[in-house]
Amino acid sequence: MAKSNDKRKGAKPAKTSRTKPTKARRTKAVKLGRIKPAKQLKPKQLAKALTAAPPDRPAPPLSLGPAAAVLDRLWSVIVSRRDADTAVSHSARLLSRGTAKVAQKFGEEAVECLIEAVAGNRDAVIAESADVLYHLIVLWVSAEVSPDEVWAELKRREGVSGIAEKASRATQLPIAFGLETTKIP
Repeated sequence: MAKSNDKRKGAKPAKTSRTKPTKARRTKAVKLGRIKPAKQLKPKQLAKALTAAPPDRPAPPLSLGPAAAVLDRLWSVIVSRRDADTAVSHSARLLSRGTAKVAQKFGEEAVECLIEAVAGNRDAVIAESADVLYHLIVLWVSAEVSPDEVWAELKRREGVSGIAEKASRATQLPIAFGLETTKIP
């Protein structure tokens, strides 16, 4: 028995309600006057459009302030626990083991978050993300990095293409190590 969706000789595929037009179809539709051509933006207009959040999308949490304040407070608590009793404070226990162990723990938490994300477990991703942020901040305390330094670096990168920013680091890193290559070691 043949299925109703079998392809028959000469049968046309079913049209979907939304198909992405090819460049040629779009060009033809513009020429025929069916659609308007895409508006060309001037460089300043383009820059403004790329940095402004669409009106139907909420602003990112860190731009609102309170989220960064939560992380700043967590950093302060972890700093205050640096010399606490390791039997009582998890932060003190982690910090007493040294930066290498703190970094290892951060990596473990990051991998757990990735595993949950790939598995599609939204609630677990949220919980593991909190663990990742906590352990990242413990790593900052261990490495004597303040949140203000990280926020300043993020602000410096704001509005810069990720590709351009990464390319600039790729050429600076080998030079910093005295290597004559553009490849990251």
